[in-house]
Amino acid sequence: MPEGDSLHRAARRLQALVGKRVDVEAPNPRARSTGIAERLDGRLLEAVEASGKNLLLRFEGGYVLRSHLRMSGSWRVLPLAADVPGHPWLVLRGGAQQAVLRGGSVLELTDRATRRLGPDILDDPPALEAMVANLRASDRRRELGGVLLDQRLVSGIGNVWRAEALWHAGLSPWLRLGSPTDEDLLAALGEAARLMRGSLDGRRPERMVYRRAGRPCARCSATILSRGQGEDNRIAYWCPGCQRGEGAHEA
Repeated sequence: MPEGDSLHRAARRLQALVGKRVDVEAPNPRARSTGIAERLDGRLLEAVEASGKNLLLRFEGGYVLRSHLRMSGSWRVLPLAADVPGHPWLVLRGGAQQAVLRGGSVLELTDRATRRLGPDILDDPPALEAMVANLRASDRRRELGGVLLDQRLVSGIGNVWRAEALWHAGLSPWLRLGSPTDEDLLAALGEAARLMRGSLDGRRPERMVYRRAGRPCARCSATILSRGQGEDNRIAYWCPGCQRGEGAHEA
């Protein structure tokens, strides 16, 4: 699933259409049935911003288009003359360029869903203390790896960066929330912010645990493990040798 850094990159790309009146088309029948294209067609695109895992496109007249990419959606910006095959969800054409949305099945004309989000991990600077306060207000029995994916507490972190951030902070995803200190939580959140900011700025760090189950840990040589976690059964990756916490040694 695209994470916060992917959405912020998409927002940067879409700045090319900001300030232009755009022609809006919905080639995909499901997207066409929403009537969104007709309501936005010909309007001035005033701003584009990322909020957690959401992209918000603000149009004149107070219209806000929320786009969530789900598991495999993507926004691309192409020359206006480029061929756009198939049936993308949305195409915005303005000036000499066009923005093409594929696979992002969540489209709605409201930003209401983003009002329930926690602070964005890619805010500059990120509100780490507020995030820790949100985590502390949650059930102390929850597992740290699951809590970091709760967009109501911290927005933007997904499966890749929760795994990498916890490895760098030396904390197990199975650690119960009542166990780590505030300094531990700040370390994990700070690592997530650092790694994601680096990715956003084009400095993609080497992955240390994500999708490396069965391989030796680069820090302690123990074998990296993986297992589903939480109600959504998102796969957690961790090193049982150097990431401390409950379940750290379980296969």
